[in-house]
Amino acid sequence: MIDAVAALQAAVRRRTVAGMAKDDTEFDGLHADLRAHFPLLFATCEQVELRDHALLLRWKGAQDDRPVVLMAHQDVVPVNPRDDWTHPAYDAQVVDGVIWGRGTLDCKGSLVAICAAVEELLADGVEPAQDVWLSFGADEEVHGTTAAAAIAALQERAVEPWLILDEGGMAVSGAFPGVSKPLAVIGLTEKGVVELELVARAEGGHASMPPRNSAPAKLARAILALDKHPAPAQLPEPTLQMLQRVAPHVRGPLGSLIGRADTLRRPLAKVFARMGPTTAAMTRTTYAITELSGAPANNVLATTATAGVNMRVAVTETAEDAVERVRTMVGDDVEVVVRTAYDPSPVADLGDAFALLEKITREVMPDVVPVPYVVMAATDARHFQQVWHNCYRFNPFRMDEAQRQSLHNVDEHLGVDSFLEGIRWYRALLQGL
Repeated sequence: MIDAVAALQAAVRRRTVAGMAKDDTEFDGLHADLRAHFPLLFATCEQVELRDHALLLRWKGAQDDRPVVLMAHQDVVPVNPRDDWTHPAYDAQVVDGVIWGRGTLDCKGSLVAICAAVEELLADGVEPAQDVWLSFGADEEVHGTTAAAAIAALQERAVEPWLILDEGGMAVSGAFPGVSKPLAVIGLTEKGVVELELVARAEGGHASMPPRNSAPAKLARAILALDKHPAPAQLPEPTLQMLQRVAPHVRGPLGSLIGRADTLRRPLAKVFARMGPTTAAMTRTTYAITELSGAPANNVLATTATAGVNMRVAVTETAEDAVERVRTMVGDDVEVVVRTAYDPSPVADLGDAFALLEKITREVMPDVVPVPYVVMAATDARHFQQVWHNCYRFNPFRMDEAQRQSLHNVDEHLGVDSFLEGIRWYRALLQGL
């Protein structure tokens, strides 16, 4: 009998923090734990050797003409030691039916649920109809290279996936105004990412004789320009498709408006842009000011002042277009340095693969409404989607507002019942191929 909750607890206790001077024993320990909890999986599946702790496993099916790739990542973001967690971040305590800890949602919950579903089906003597590949990267949180290594290994074996499923959307409650039912937001694509540095320069000197137009003042004007002039609001096609499915479930006059989204795209985009940060991010490229730096001491004038800008690029434009708009807005007084930039992903089809995800969701979560979605964050699926079109993003867990706020934050947690429901969802998907 598989104790999936214990397997997730063991995984969370491994501090597999991405991109830091990590102790390899944490990843090695995670692999050992997975082998201990899922012996049939590792005994049955072919394992492809990949670098940097990545795992790629093949569960051979009756056929291989429409293979499936299920993805998750082993690494997690670090925990700020100054943060005060309700339950310690790496203890993986189960309290009142909730598993607490870093990685429960992002995304060791999915990793362990996938493994548990495969283990259970193997114990039942099930052979999948198609080859199933499990791809578990080890550096997703730092935009690393293990996803690319998995793609190369699949290409070497001439694998042409019919369906690729990664993390991304979940069954969310309270995320859309006027909708009481949970929405299973299944990502068809994801926004692009640009990491910029704004650099302002001026003469230095002693703080007792401050000049006008200092480097921080120039930088402040640039930041305010971005804050006062957000990117244009539009409704991309995947968001329009989401609204068309959501409309019957929206209470009040907003429902009738959303029902006519195809003819009201421009005004609805403007409405959503004003309703709050979540709906605004659905309509436009966003600018987030992150790191700030200036003078080295309180009594020194800064010769250089810098700000980090994290941009999430809407699927309606390119990263280059978005950067050029920033350059125009901040003016010649501030240099715009591009650190990282990649375009939004292609958009997956609403075809047979998506229909299967919808069907399984309705069967396992009958109270949940499955809808297409544009993922706001970055996932390893973006690498896969440059090669194979049918990439989708969905973790089959329920998530409320508090859990959304806990992503990359304090008090990350996952309900035990939701976790077990997610295992049933993966089982049903594998049996429904």
